[in-house]
Amino acid sequence: MKDERAIRFGFFLAVFVVLAFVEIMAPKRTLSTSKRRRWVANLSIVALNPLSLLLVFPILPVGLAVVASEQNWGLLNQLATPAWLKVIIAVVLLDLAVYVQHVMHHAIPLLWRLHMMHHADLDIDMTTGLRFHPIEIVVSMIIKLTAVAALGAPPLAVLIFEVALNATSMFNHSNINLPLRVDRILRFFVVTPDMHRVHHSVIIRETNSNYGFNLPWWDRLFGTYKDQPDKGHMKMTIGLAQFRDLQKLTLPRLLILPFVGDPGRVPINRH
Repeated sequence: MKDERAIRFGFFLAVFVVLAFVEIMAPKRTLSTSKRRRWVANLSIVALNPLSLLLVFPILPVGLAVVASEQNWGLLNQLATPAWLKVIIAVVLLDLAVYVQHVMHHAIPLLWRLHMMHHADLDIDMTTGLRFHPIEIVVSMIIKLTAVAALGAPPLAVLIFEVALNATSMFNHSNINLPLRVDRILRFFVVTPDMHRVHHSVIIRETNSNYGFNLPWWDRLFGTYKDQPDKGHMKMTIGLAQFRDLQKLTLPRLLILPFVGDPGRVPINRH
């Protein structure tokens, strides 16, 4: 799709700048670690991930959606459905696929080893929503490409989904102080920071809840929703119990974490 990269980068930059400003002006929690040090590590990982995708994949989701449309691949391309409805259905089902993928990364020990780098952050802010191991990004892309081809998702739907997923991942990880009344309303439409922060609790039963990234409905539907952390948002501990030493959470150590780190007791199938 023409100008796809410019559109995605433009939305990314706009959301990043706005959330960075709001985090400074109205933070939810006082950070326990250096923001500058965490941002250096987190944003360095962000810079590595597009390179890993370009090296592995000859085509990315929007491009595959164009091919699927031209070749009449996938479920939606077999249905006599209005184009606007296909876009809505595709966006919703792609979001469900991301929810299932997230649960898998907590349920399967090998995938958890990749995903625990995301959870090892000792604080949570919008850069946490961008902090995923390059190998996890590759695995996630395989799942995403499979979903796009199987659905026959329209290119516009895939572009909307990609932009929304990136924006909401930064939003729901952000350290911004939303009024409780606003949060209660937003939770019907999108995963809020207070909702997703529970998922980053050091308490395992809270880590294994609130898997949604964009749409908040799946957690309620599948019984993985938890309204609030047991200790409250101000007193909850962020991260993983086995990774509390900031000196061991530098970029090089984060990259080797899946191979040498202690996975702890988080994976669902250990309970």
